[in-house]
Amino acid sequence: MVQKQKGALVTGGGRGIGRGIARRLLEEGWRVAIAEVDPKLAWEAAEALAPHGELLPLVADVAREKDLEGAVETAASAFGGLDLLVNNAGIMVRKPLADLSLAEWNHVLAVNLTAAMLASRGAAPHLKKGRGAIVNIASTRALMSEPHTEAYAASKGGLVALTHALALSLGPEIRVNCVSPGWIETSSGAGASLTEADHAQHPAGRVGRPEDVAALVLYLASEQSGFVTGQNFVVDGGMTRKMIYD
Repeated sequence: MVQKQKGALVTGGGRGIGRGIARRLLEEGWRVAIAEVDPKLAWEAAEALAPHGELLPLVADVAREKDLEGAVETAASAFGGLDLLVNNAGIMVRKPLADLSLAEWNHVLAVNLTAAMLASRGAAPHLKKGRGAIVNIASTRALMSEPHTEAYAASKGGLVALTHALALSLGPEIRVNCVSPGWIETSSGAGASLTEADHAQHPAGRVGRPEDVAALVLYLASEQSGFVTGQNFVVDGGMTRKMIYD
């Protein structure tokens, strides 16, 4: 009996961590769609990842409910269902609290948090059929902060909480987990601008890479993690366990 090829939707999959996740899934034989607000990035990702598999690029603004619903339904129709949703899309506004507008606050929460709820709601009927999984990509900024990152930190903290709420609401048919990356080098020519000090400050001895996150996502999407749900996994080279004094 030929096993059905699994299908995944990755939001914000045009670059960085999202593209790394899409690549790893393709390498493992998955069918993958990405929802990306920038058409150029979407098609560039499809071209760049062509050697690893056929990527379905979908242009969608995850802050728009109709766009997100359309992306979910298009991916599910193309793949004959969905086995994995990765809520990865995210933006940051970094400015002093006094200068942060309500519109900016709301937009960050719409992209980083509300979109994950909407995508999960839309994908749930498809994921239930195959006992699939949802993986949310949060951040270590859900646990610690730098100045002037209120909207981003709040959105990522909310995403961690949303994870365990969804796990209870959608289980046992759908498992829901969260990955909180630390410093992940995502720029082109990764590593070229990093210093020895950048690497050395991490207990693991180096700055992270997109494939570090992708490997965990693949595990959380697999049957090997069948007893894992509602959890937040920190992937930060040990930095949140490090005591730092001036």
